[in-house]
Amino acid sequence: MKHFYFLLSALLMYQCYPENIKAQGSDDNSLLWEISGNGLTKPSYLYGTVHMICRKDFLMSEILKKNFAAADKLYLEVDMDDPAMNMKMLQLSMLQGKKLSDFFNKEDYEKLNVFFRDSIGMPLTMFITMKPFVLFSIISLKTLNCPDQESYEMSFVKMAGEQNKEVLGLETIEEQMKIFDDMPDSVQAQMLMRYANEFYEQKEDFSKMIALYKAQDLQALYDQTISSPDIAGSEDVLLFNRNQKWIPVMEGAMKESRVFFAVGAGHLAGDKGVINLLRTRGYTVKALK
Repeated sequence: MKHFYFLLSALLMYQCYPENIKAQGSDDNSLLWEISGNGLTKPSYLYGTVHMICRKDFLMSEILKKNFAAADKLYLEVDMDDPAMNMKMLQLSMLQGKKLSDFFNKEDYEKLNVFFRDSIGMPLTMFITMKPFVLFSIISLKTLNCPDQESYEMSFVKMAGEQNKEVLGLETIEEQMKIFDDMPDSVQAQMLMRYANEFYEQKEDFSKMIALYKAQDLQALYDQTISSPDIAGSEDVLLFNRNQKWIPVMEGAMKESRVFFAVGAGHLAGDKGVINLLRTRGYTVKALK
């Protein structure tokens, strides 16, 4: 179930791209940022994650560990320490009043069935009562192209437990899942068919993206994803509105204590990204390397 959540979040991260991209200099090539100023008595920290990554590519630097340890609380996109998370996910994943096959014409559904049988190794009938994004998560897991995966979020949750830090969320799981629920059925079907039809290209693209992530090149990450046709016109719902809603939550948390924020790296850069939004509010946001 943890894979399911992270790959849902990864989909939100990798499918989104901003219309206006603020150029990032080499000094801004970082995933870890310090937030200070604007009346804060203690700095807080912001880290851009990739929600799932092959174990061989997983890296946690000493400066990252040091600043995590200095924080009093951990904020993720959602509260991953919530004991009810798995049950909520399962309930929100079920279709109500329709079947998975209702999203597709007969030809596409049969093509998708063959793809799942041959490439994923699972019959599509296993998911007949599940929402389409469940299939996204299954396909996305296969694009990792490695037997062992790691998660920065789960690692942070574990570290928070060991260090007696409270884990909180910038938004609820219901809010995240509603993003897909609000997408027209035809758009979900189109996106899923593209994933299936271009499966091997998706694997190559994901490998390239991981290389850029390891290089901490935020601008290049944007450049790679900007050509995605899947969510044209939905950028506000998928990315910008969420960034904007997080800012007052972050501000309130930072006034009370030193916080470590960890969100998908796709939320960091750009004019409407979290870094620039915080700077606009008067905070100093400095790259840490």
